[in-house]
Amino acid sequence: MARGLPDYRLIAAQIEALAEEDAAWVPLLANASALMMDGVDNLNWAGFYLMRPVGADAAGNVERELVLGPFQGKVACVRIAVGRGVCGTAVATDSTQLVRDVHEFAGHIACDSASNSEVVVPIHAGGRVVGVLDVDSPLVGRFGEADARGMEAVVAAIERCCDFEGLA
Repeated sequence: MARGLPDYRLIAAQIEALAEEDAAWVPLLANASALMMDGVDNLNWAGFYLMRPVGADAAGNVERELVLGPFQGKVACVRIAVGRGVCGTAVATDSTQLVRDVHEFAGHIACDSASNSEVVVPIHAGGRVVGVLDVDSPLVGRFGEADARGMEAVVAAIERCCDFEGLA
């Protein structure tokens, strides 16, 4: 039996409805990760990494890294450098990363050895990337273009309604 595409529009609408009660990033992203885990089949991890400053380079430019945010799943990597792994690549390129087989992705970070495919979508606020939605599956080839576009719609809902105040 063929699996149906998750209802990403419904997940996005549920996130927007939850934001009416509290749009602060901690509760909203915590609930968003739960909605993704519950609404998308064959996942072993769904959550967020958020940008934070780690210092400045010689020219005085603020250097940032990804730090673990709200999620559902097993224990995860805490820090990811921009440009490293699938999440860091999504930030560095400011583009969705759809990875059929993570073992074929140069520089993949194996936080959970059970993960075999992944989608990562950058999240924007105030004209810059503030984090990423990261979704993993134990199945190779679990995600397709329609999943990536659906997750982009979920992120667009988060961008419209989430209050990222206090996030560095």
